[in-house]
Amino acid sequence: MMLVPRRGNFDLFDDFFDEDEFLPKREKNLMKTDIKEDKNRYLLDIDLPGFEKENINLSLKDGYLNVSAETKKEEKNNDEKMVRRERFYGKCSRSFYVGDNIREEDIHAEFKNGILKVEVPKKEEIKNKDTIKRIEIK
Repeated sequence: MMLVPRRGNFDLFDDFFDEDEFLPKREKNLMKTDIKEDKNRYLLDIDLPGFEKENINLSLKDGYLNVSAETKKEEKNNDEKMVRRERFYGKCSRSFYVGDNIREEDIHAEFKNGILKVEVPKKEEIKNKDTIKRIEIK
């Protein structure tokens, strides 16, 4: 394949490859997640290629497991001109409802080969949280 030089604002590759049939929107491809279930837990496999473990954050708030990740652009070299950029740089996040009775210490996560594996145990929802339960006095 031969690279065609850019002339003014015209770029043959921008017009050709920007169609959805050739390259899907990057946002649709971020954090694709498979969720499996067994008797005692949920297993989430979240695709995060190109991210470093240090730039991935898991938090739990109001029953939602929040997953966020960030990647930064490489340092710019003044001698090089970017012809095309398709890799993602920036922040992305997703939230999954796991229940109000799940605590941080219940959730286990591992990041390996661009996949974040998260294990969330199943716990029964506490019904009638506001009801007062009597304690028997002996």
